[in-house]
Amino acid sequence: MSKLDWLKLEIDGLKDQGLYNHIRTIGSAQGARLIVDGRDVLNFCSNNYLGLANHPKIVEAAQVAMIKYGVGPAAVRSIAGTTDLHIELEKRLAKFKGAEDVITFQSGFTANIGTISALVGKEDVIFSDQLNHASIIDGCRLSGARIVPYEHNDPTALDAAIRENDGSYRRALIVTDGVFSMDGDIAPLPTLYEVAKKYDILFMVDDAHGEGVLGKGGRGIVDHFGLHGKVDIEIGTLSKAFGAVGGLVAGDKVIVEWLRQRGRPFLFSSAVTAPDAAACIAAVDLLESSTELVDKLWDNARYFKAEMKKLGFDTGGSETPITPVMLGEAPLAQQFSRELFENGVFAMSIGFPTVAKGKARIRVMISAAHDRDDLGQGLDVFAKVGRKLGVIK
Repeated sequence: MSKLDWLKLEIDGLKDQGLYNHIRTIGSAQGARLIVDGRDVLNFCSNNYLGLANHPKIVEAAQVAMIKYGVGPAAVRSIAGTTDLHIELEKRLAKFKGAEDVITFQSGFTANIGTISALVGKEDVIFSDQLNHASIIDGCRLSGARIVPYEHNDPTALDAAIRENDGSYRRALIVTDGVFSMDGDIAPLPTLYEVAKKYDILFMVDDAHGEGVLGKGGRGIVDHFGLHGKVDIEIGTLSKAFGAVGGLVAGDKVIVEWLRQRGRPFLFSSAVTAPDAAACIAAVDLLESSTELVDKLWDNARYFKAEMKKLGFDTGGSETPITPVMLGEAPLAQQFSRELFENGVFAMSIGFPTVAKGKARIRVMISAAHDRDDLGQGLDVFAKVGRKLGVIK
């Protein structure tokens, strides 16, 4: 057996189990519709919650910045990569989030990795929700801290885990997603905060799917629950609802100052480009000027989920625009996705290891870019495919 034969066997195994990820190719700007593998289809896949990825004001802001600053940053932030646009963006985001300070990273993923590894180490412990996102899991692993998982969205289980580990660590961190990306449920932040306060433990929330979605005008989960100044660290992304790319950490100014000194992706990976920073500033402008897009996103999501339930689909316990269409086994989910695509709807299947075995699904991402005709088309196709495959009657 050659040194690569084991990889070929593993890949064949993924295909046999219906877990092989066939990556489709996009040939257009993000919007309600996309050109996918050369076909014009309805887009139910993207995290472009507010339809900002191709918004004229955001595109214009990026173009203007590109002419002035060029394309590449040419350096890390700590050497020669920090422009006045980065500083302006961080100040604007701090005001928007109601936080003492903000630092931006290249993505939400790097924000999680950089933050967790800068705050805890080998002598420490992390209390982590069992369903936390991969970037949190990787950040926890890279930190070297001991990881203690607690039952999903269960503050009582968190309290018990802290008591069971009392005295066995130097420092501790509680970390949870705000909106869980696969199921669309929301962390019970107020009660989790009470546990963190009780034991005087740093409290961190990753708000990747709440940024631009929850809170007044999309200000996020901390604003949604009125916990300003209580949640120590709020991670966000600029790559979803904001329509551009990047990550952010909002919170206590001492934590942010420390991350500027010890956040490894900030120190050792090139800065977000100036056009991206300008695009994010334009997104803040739009969100501060009106709640129209956020309101439309929620109107669309409520309508679509209600109609899917009328058809007989299981959409899980989602509390947000994320709409999981629960199908069970991965081969069925992949077949369902292929049938949707053949009928003009782009919605990818999600299976193990992204979700547990037996929990495969189609994850529908509704956006403010969709109108009722789009949603109606999507519902018709879901009904047709669901009946064909015996998922609904």
